[in-house]
Amino acid sequence: MQNNYRVGIIGGGAWGTALSIIANRAGSQVTLGTRNNNVIASANQKRTNDIYLPNVFIDPNILVTDQFRDVCRSDVVILAMPSYCLRAMCISISDMLPPDVIILIASKGIERGSLMFMSEVVKSILPHNPVAIISGPNFADEAAKGQPTATTIACAETELWDTLMYAIGGRLFRPYMTHDIIGTQIGGVVKNVIAIACGIAMGKNLGENARAALVTRGFAEMSRFTLANGGKYETLMGLSGLGDLILTCGSPKSRNMSFGMAIGQGKAKDELLTSRGRTALEGVISSESICKLAKKFNVSMPICEAVCSIIHDNAPVDQVIGALLERPFVSETI
Repeated sequence: MQNNYRVGIIGGGAWGTALSIIANRAGSQVTLGTRNNNVIASANQKRTNDIYLPNVFIDPNILVTDQFRDVCRSDVVILAMPSYCLRAMCISISDMLPPDVIILIASKGIERGSLMFMSEVVKSILPHNPVAIISGPNFADEAAKGQPTATTIACAETELWDTLMYAIGGRLFRPYMTHDIIGTQIGGVVKNVIAIACGIAMGKNLGENARAALVTRGFAEMSRFTLANGGKYETLMGLSGLGDLILTCGSPKSRNMSFGMAIGQGKAKDELLTSRGRTALEGVISSESICKLAKKFNVSMPICEAVCSIIHDNAPVDQVIGALLERPFVSETI
């Protein structure tokens, strides 16, 4: 049933494609924009995205195009590209996007160099558009297939959430609202780094006790980092914090966790990044940005620092694990 909302999605990866399917299922008129000609051909000829989301049907009512001007003629535009592409994309659509169009950011990360959150990047280029964040424990394939999924939408105004709820929400895809835009984004970015750490532990056969410890102490790091940046602790107790952390650190379906497992098994980082393309880059890039921002605010994040040293400084995995195990005993409070 149509809901009269027009939803545009920019980004033809797994999550962008899934969100187009979800919005279509909610009854919105959907346009999916991508520059990947292989994705466009697959979607238009087979009604699947064989590149990033195979074996999931794309309804013929979803227009898949490389014409971003058509995507911007929407009530809501969802930005679902990798975080390092977000600024350039916002610049490229800035003269196409009317100021009343709601921007829903599905990208997760902290921009390298500027150390800006995705919401700050978007607002710096598109200051007049209302901005919201979507983040939560969402594997793209499960959500696209219609398996029950919940997510967080963070926005400053309740009226925005009302629009977004009807534009993409439904019985099988359930959005929950928060006003904590910063806390929601931090949950979505830090969990990727903790997932790499958990993957390394599993790849080294350190056991489930080690993974549980990493998840728990990783949550403590996430909490300290959130409070230092002005977010709220209670946000992290919800879907975008604890929920996303549990999902991403608990299944090899998590691309960041599987990347960490391969590192723990002794595979070379550069070879993995080349073979996997962009699939694990969010956690890789974010580890460096998180550690730099944590240092700015004097926040202790030893697990994230350990991942960063392995990935960016080529520190030996066993040496880094040993250093973590030799840390002084401290109180468990965050």
